[in-house]
Amino acid sequence: MTASRIELFERAAARDAVAWLRLLIDPADAPAVVRVLGRPPIELRRIDIARLVKLARRRNLDLIAALGPAVESPSMPPESRERIERFVALHSEAKAALEQWQSRLSADLSELARELSRAADARLLGGDASGASDTGTDALAQTLAAMREEVLTGAERIAGRLGEMRLDTDFDISHGVVRYLELVKLAALEDRPSGQSLKEALQDINQRLLAACTPMQREIFETSTLDEVLLAGVSGDGAARAGEEGSRDGAAPALRTPTSASLAGREEPSLKAFLPTKGQGLVLSASDIDTYRSCPLRYKLGRVLRVPTEQTLYQRFGIAVHQVLERYHTAGHETLIDMMGLLEACWRRGGFGDSDVERELHAKARSALGRYHEHLAAHEAKPIFFERSFACTLGPHHVRGRVDRVDELPDGGHELIDYKTSRPKSEEQLRGDVQLALYALAAICSWEDVKPVRLSYYYVLDDKKVPVPSERIDPDWITAVVAEVGAAILAERFDPTPSPNVCAMCDYRIACPAGDL
Repeated sequence: MTASRIELFERAAARDAVAWLRLLIDPADAPAVVRVLGRPPIELRRIDIARLVKLARRRNLDLIAALGPAVESPSMPPESRERIERFVALHSEAKAALEQWQSRLSADLSELARELSRAADARLLGGDASGASDTGTDALAQTLAAMREEVLTGAERIAGRLGEMRLDTDFDISHGVVRYLELVKLAALEDRPSGQSLKEALQDINQRLLAACTPMQREIFETSTLDEVLLAGVSGDGAARAGEEGSRDGAAPALRTPTSASLAGREEPSLKAFLPTKGQGLVLSASDIDTYRSCPLRYKLGRVLRVPTEQTLYQRFGIAVHQVLERYHTAGHETLIDMMGLLEACWRRGGFGDSDVERELHAKARSALGRYHEHLAAHEAKPIFFERSFACTLGPHHVRGRVDRVDELPDGGHELIDYKTSRPKSEEQLRGDVQLALYALAAICSWEDVKPVRLSYYYVLDDKKVPVPSERIDPDWITAVVAEVGAAILAERFDPTPSPNVCAMCDYRIACPAGDL
């Protein structure tokens, strides 16, 4: 390649032209679309490009198809809408012109776009632009170019998110840092000593890079698929044979075709390293399942990213009442005086103050526990287990939890009871309840001495026990629910599902992006 042709690909205008050609041929070429939108004459702001990418992902569209909805989005400023409309008009004109000229061109447009892109990337990265070959250096250069584009695109996406109120921004930044480290890895592989196999070089480079990682970055780095992509591309009969051939002729092991396609799916950060996995499945509780079913994003923030929240006064109150009932039964207490003494002890340990609301809650607890003690003696069933733990396997998933109370009924069956300090729900409202249905199945699988025939919630403050419909004791139904939720979590589907009831009680509503678009 002549010096003038090499200089051509160092010019931003040439890169812009290549990007235009790529997106006209393939509207799914996100890096090309992002470059064109950010360059003259459009010059869309990076934060607005990030909003566009976010909208496209949410609606499962390519960036070109997402432009229409983006113009209608209230989160897109008026000036940015005008810039997008200008791009849409230019894109329409350019596409029409390309279709008109296509019949006159002898070259395959897709192949032409790939060749121009490859040549431009190779030159800008300092690679050998003199011609294509099958050497490992060329393949690594192509992979390096693809990774460079991914890092730059990811940087724009992360920069856009820095302007939003997000609780998982540090996670995005860690992914960006790891992608940069992988770019460094590829550059180091290109410069490895002659005769050193790809596998040997990877081990040494990974060790050095991991020494500079934070714990979160290490998790992301170690679960990356880049090494597998590179090693799978070694030509010949395998990495060992390639290494031997490299030693013989002084060249690095050859790689197969460019790996940009293999890297394309890595743009969205993966949460795989942070999911509560065990074996091929997840570790789940009834609370996890309920949280995910009510709002997947809430599960992501609370259970996966573990964003801390402060307990509310009413949550602390519920915990205190549960502790009183547990300790009253497990310690063998019998008198009302014992129960009230436990309440005072738990109240002090809970750090409650002397506000009007706290005094009112204290009075409610004393009254409710008094009624509980009064009715306990006249109860037809016999309480036999308290806070009993269970663990079982449903398909690939591991389910665990504990039941507040198990009563033995006069006919020999058992009733599983869960205490609640919230407002009572009706039997009809509990038809879709997961918690006690899961408890029943877990008891069947885990406990040989318990045969659940009844499921009930005991609303302590109202002294009211509400049964869950008996058809909920259905192993097939609850197993299907666990499988559905588990598959969705493993697939990392964490879109918010806003609703007035759920959002009003959510700890993360101030940072939820559900209202953005």
